[in-house]
Amino acid sequence: MTRKQLFKNVISRFQETMPVAETELIYRTPYELLVAVILSAQCTDKRVNMITPPFFERFPTVELLAKATSEEVYELIRTCSYPNNKTKHLTGMAQTLVSKYDGKLPDTVEELMKLPGVGRKTANVIVSVIFNRPAIAVDTHVFRVSKRLGLALNAKTPLETEKQLSKYIPENKRSIAHHWLILHGRYVCTARKPKCESCNFSEWCEWRTKVFQ
Repeated sequence: MTRKQLFKNVISRFQETMPVAETELIYRTPYELLVAVILSAQCTDKRVNMITPPFFERFPTVELLAKATSEEVYELIRTCSYPNNKTKHLTGMAQTLVSKYDGKLPDTVEELMKLPGVGRKTANVIVSVIFNRPAIAVDTHVFRVSKRLGLALNAKTPLETEKQLSKYIPENKRSIAHHWLILHGRYVCTARKPKCESCNFSEWCEWRTKVFQ
């Protein structure tokens, strides 16, 4: 099977089995999604969704967050992973957004990455979800699933994975493909104990073939 055919088969199967796929982070505004995605680094969406309601009650706008002290922010996010770093990222992001962008999120990956705490993955999530651009954010789930299914051959970095996925996934499918791969990795193709018996892609999975041969 060619890679082009593999991608076509995987996309078709996802469309059949998961016609609706979207972020599990709870948000109401672009600002709230950006905060949630920054908090989600190496932290579960479930935990983030517990942290954000009181956080947004205290800081409903980026302007208010820009005026916050580190102590105030830390106290609200201390139960997430790496709260010290994320406190610096959130306050720095808010201050930069207010001072350089008039409080509005820029709509390109390059500009978003100029904000503290915003790497390529976070920027891709924002342009995909908020601005409906054809972007694929590669987190640990996307990286793992892409390698196991043979979608990203010999990719050693998230950027290499992103480039290979973007080459074969049509632009109009990239945003939802990001969520397909995340949700599949989160609930089926897990890191330690993948549920191969209930996987919709076992017949094409190179990793499963190697492990169970």
